[in-house]
Amino acid sequence: MRFIKRSLILAGTLRCGVLLLVVFCSNAMAESGWARRPSGTLAWLHAVYFVDQNHGWAVGSKGVLLKTGDGGLSWQQQRSPTEANLFDVQFLDANNGWLVCEKNEYELKGQEPRSYLMTTGDGGKTWIRVDVKDLDPASRLLRAVFRSSGRGWIFGEAGTVYATQDAGMSWKKLVLQTHYLLLGGTFIDDDRGWLVGAGATVMETSDGGETWHRSAIDAPGTRFTAASFVDNRKGWAVGAAGAVFSTSNGGRTWIQQASGVTADLLDVKFLNQLEGWAAGAEGTLIHTTDGGQHWTTVPSGTTHPLERLFFVDGNHGWAVGFGGTVVAYGEVAPVKAPTLQ
Repeated sequence: MRFIKRSLILAGTLRCGVLLLVVFCSNAMAESGWARRPSGTLAWLHAVYFVDQNHGWAVGSKGVLLKTGDGGLSWQQQRSPTEANLFDVQFLDANNGWLVCEKNEYELKGQEPRSYLMTTGDGGKTWIRVDVKDLDPASRLLRAVFRSSGRGWIFGEAGTVYATQDAGMSWKKLVLQTHYLLLGGTFIDDDRGWLVGAGATVMETSDGGETWHRSAIDAPGTRFTAASFVDNRKGWAVGAAGAVFSTSNGGRTWIQQASGVTADLLDVKFLNQLEGWAAGAEGTLIHTTDGGQHWTTVPSGTTHPLERLFFVDGNHGWAVGFGGTVVAYGEVAPVKAPTLQ
């Protein structure tokens, strides 16, 4: 009898410990402003894009296409126009959007291009395939950047970059003095932009991509994955092993910042010259409010890689990644302690 009582006490103690741990972690997430959201899929989500604080899209492996109309509280899986992997999603407005698609190399037939685009003009109800003229069939396109004016750029493997001036109706190949994989980029207007990638690559253009200049950055071999600029001078680039670099002269020179993490950083978004976020492997989220002079690690509620970030303003943001992971930033209701039975 004494043994049974002791066992019940031990079981109750363990149960309380587990519940307290759950509450502690949940409260930590609530205080951080980030909360997990159910996506309804286990696919690797490669990109997320919102047209306003309520309406957004997330895309991932094997053609997974998700849509939300309530700020990411819930997601509905859409009928996919393709079974190819979806690496990026961009919208010019609520109706006109683009997908960057890549077919599995083992499923290719003949000289069929590995990468292609799909576009919608009706808010995702229907999608049309667009093949990029003169694209090498083996080339991989991974990311896209579109401006509301209709200017756009797609880029990826071996320094491949194409540009459009008519919202994707036609594309022109651009010449870059690099053969490294390009993984991220940003344009602050129709002319000024930056692309980053492997081999410590940071390329800058001031004429929409007609000419490019390589930045001088002391980061031998660093694989850069993303960049964020708030104007034509102030910007940041992030990459492998927690690398964060900042520039105050448009990318001519860069200074390394102490991120406080060693995990690979996969995306970065700055809201203004002071506040910014970066996300990456192992569920890493870091935050700064002083332009990167100090970075703070923030609980994300996941250990899965977070591949992409998106913010519509300082109070509404999202990150997506491996295993269908979606975490949202904003006002989160306090988590109440479970009632012990």
